[in-house]
Amino acid sequence: MKADSPVTVCVTGAAGFIGSWLVMRLLERGYIVRATVRDPANMKKVKHLLELPKADTNLTLWRADLTEEGSFDEAIEGCHGVFHVATPMDFESKDPENEIIKPTIEGVLGIIKSCAKAKTVKRLVFTSSAGTVNVQEHQLPVYNEDNWSDLDFINSKKMTAWMYFVSKTLAEKAAWEAAKENNIDFISIIPTLVVGPFIMPTLPPSLITALSLITGNEPHYGIIKQCQYVHIDDLCESHIFLYENPKAGGRYICSSHDATIHDLAKMIREKWPEYNVPTEFKGIEKDLPLVSFSSKKLVHMGFQFKYTFEDMLKGAIETCREKGLLPYSTDIAANDHTKSLLPHSTEIEAKDANCRTANDHTKGFLPNSGEIEAKTANFHTNEPAPHSIEIHVNGE
Repeated sequence: MKADSPVTVCVTGAAGFIGSWLVMRLLERGYIVRATVRDPANMKKVKHLLELPKADTNLTLWRADLTEEGSFDEAIEGCHGVFHVATPMDFESKDPENEIIKPTIEGVLGIIKSCAKAKTVKRLVFTSSAGTVNVQEHQLPVYNEDNWSDLDFINSKKMTAWMYFVSKTLAEKAAWEAAKENNIDFISIIPTLVVGPFIMPTLPPSLITALSLITGNEPHYGIIKQCQYVHIDDLCESHIFLYENPKAGGRYICSSHDATIHDLAKMIREKWPEYNVPTEFKGIEKDLPLVSFSSKKLVHMGFQFKYTFEDMLKGAIETCREKGLLPYSTDIAANDHTKSLLPHSTEIEAKDANCRTANDHTKGFLPNSGEIEAKTANFHTNEPAPHSIEIHVNGE
């Protein structure tokens, strides 16, 4: 699909964990990238994009908001491809129908309308959620692209993040219909828990979950009880791979590793012994079966995953250390509160963690960092919490 001359593409939610890494990889390949954010003038939120290699010649920032009709028209006009990553989120909403579900659906439909109006878009790649796949009463050992979450079950249980699961499922289904009606070549990518290094300045919410054994963030243990993972770079490479592959079509799960909480704990103890990681977990049995998301369809297209489970954790831990978001050892955290930035209680709007919750397996899977617009993670030490930081994902 990529021509000899530079191809122009649009990336929504470009300042977040997935969006910013995708922008970086697209720029490296010589693409002209139009990155949408809600406030291009807010340097704290976009500086890491402007500092990317080739950003001065190949990157422009565009203001756009999913809640505003026609907001993406200008950014998408003239583009050959669109990568739609962003999604509005607020798990504390008092009116989820009008504040979460409708904006999510109308947002992706608005993107499709902008693509149709542009008349230049050859393919739209949508970052979906594993929450559209496996939120159901009884978990299967293996999930594939044919599986969809049970909306009746979700609406009857109103479990944690229920409005997220409903919004993403309805949005993707509506997008498939609208794309067909408007003759838009549409592909959806379904990531599991995204882990790895990051270039955004704040901590991606998915890493609060992935590193919870290090930080002692027990509320997240249930989420990683039986979990599926993908490296941030593999995920973004899969976006570009599918965009460029003329034979690609339909839904694609992007997940490279399955692990139980015991597998994760064992690896951390072996590779990072400086952190005190539990060996037993209250309420979690020792013999857990894996729950798998199959990437067979993606692999059969010719895509190759490059990263190991260890690579994911190494990238995440090293980047967190470099940015002062994680202590170098558990002892440092205990003895020096100025170096201790352990994510504990969170108010973040999580995304595709796609892992079982602690108290009720029917709660399905919380979102990871690719689709979150804003929230706050509180950090703690053995002292009272010194401060909190604000986490913004997907460029919002």
